[in-house]
Amino acid sequence: MKMLMSTTALALTVTASAATAETEITVWAWGSAAPGLQATVDGFNAQHSDIKVTIEQNGYSDVKSRVLAACAAGGAGLPDVFQFQNVEMELIIAQFPDCAADLVPLGFDDSAQSNFPEFKLFALQQGDKVLGMPWDSGPVMMFYRRDFYENAGVSLEDIETWDDFIEAGKKVQAANDGVTMINDNLNGGAEFFRMIGEEQGCGYFSEDGGEITMAQSGCVAALEVIGKLNEAGLVSAANFNEKIQNNAAGVVATQMSGAWMEGPIRNNAPEDQAGKWGIYEMPSVVDDGARAANFGGSLLAVAGNSDKKEAAYTFLSYALGTVEGQITMLKDQGLVPSLTSALDDPYVSQPSAFWGDQAIWQTVLGRLERIAPINGTEYFSDADQVMIATQTAFLNGEYDSAQAALDEAAKQVMFATGLPVAE
Repeated sequence: MKMLMSTTALALTVTASAATAETEITVWAWGSAAPGLQATVDGFNAQHSDIKVTIEQNGYSDVKSRVLAACAAGGAGLPDVFQFQNVEMELIIAQFPDCAADLVPLGFDDSAQSNFPEFKLFALQQGDKVLGMPWDSGPVMMFYRRDFYENAGVSLEDIETWDDFIEAGKKVQAANDGVTMINDNLNGGAEFFRMIGEEQGCGYFSEDGGEITMAQSGCVAALEVIGKLNEAGLVSAANFNEKIQNNAAGVVATQMSGAWMEGPIRNNAPEDQAGKWGIYEMPSVVDDGARAANFGGSLLAVAGNSDKKEAAYTFLSYALGTVEGQITMLKDQGLVPSLTSALDDPYVSQPSAFWGDQAIWQTVLGRLERIAPINGTEYFSDADQVMIATQTAFLNGEYDSAQAALDEAAKQVMFATGLPVAE
């Protein structure tokens, strides 16, 4: 992995047409991503006063559905730049290959790409083309209440595996009345399954996207962990908003999520929780495991039919391709940089009062190089829906084992996609 020493990770020579008169570009983004991007505009305009950037904020589902509808209509109605999830970008690449512009001719060459980890570039490459620039990443972290763990006499040094976590969880719940050890979106998502499976090198599909691998041993181990957490009474169902509410109410001891969860936790916590939170690496299924996975994270793509591609790429190059742009968003919204040179910024090593004076970003960004690429493929949504239903049935006792549940799930995905199940 190459590391840059300068604060500017990408360089772009703006064409005369983009520089001689003010050009306006529009960007679609969701959630904290929109204000994060907005926070970079002043710094960008200090260098490029000729380009006006308008950020339009919508919900995640709205952005996704509008982008897909516009791509299906040949690009009609697309903004100049749009946000999309990394794990779902292969859907656009497979079905609408011209909807996103190739960034290589605009300046995103091999040298520029080398400033990002492979797992973030993996879903964006189509042969020699790159159809988006990596943005935030989601190294999986455990966000925990220091006081709840301390009340139970639990030390982080004692938690390396999920079996360790389960034993710690029993102590935490016994010592803190009304507190649940951890939340998971059991009723509407398969987030824990994907995170724990990825830590074990297993995803829905093989690395080349040609086979269904969700019934392989690493994924079986992931579902078994969820079953153990459920059987021990250590996990309660909660979607994203419910997790934030539970955090604020002080009724949950741990949240496992991508590191982008830092902002929502910090920004929604009551004042009296400052200093009571901390983070640590996710447990592994086995001793000496990777303890690293990615959950969430997105990209910015330039619309294939935009007549302002150079100006749009200039903005991407600043917001996503410079340490200044990335650290601005990290400070403002807790959006975790994918740009590896951001590790060298002094802000990363600063302690955070809210997080108990822990230098959390050193821990978070130190996981990037340990995360293995996982292929979402264009069939990610199909597999995810099957997995959500399968997980529910498994936890309800409808399968004799995790292996049996995932064998059935793999067959369902095979029928939906036509892909073979890996042996």
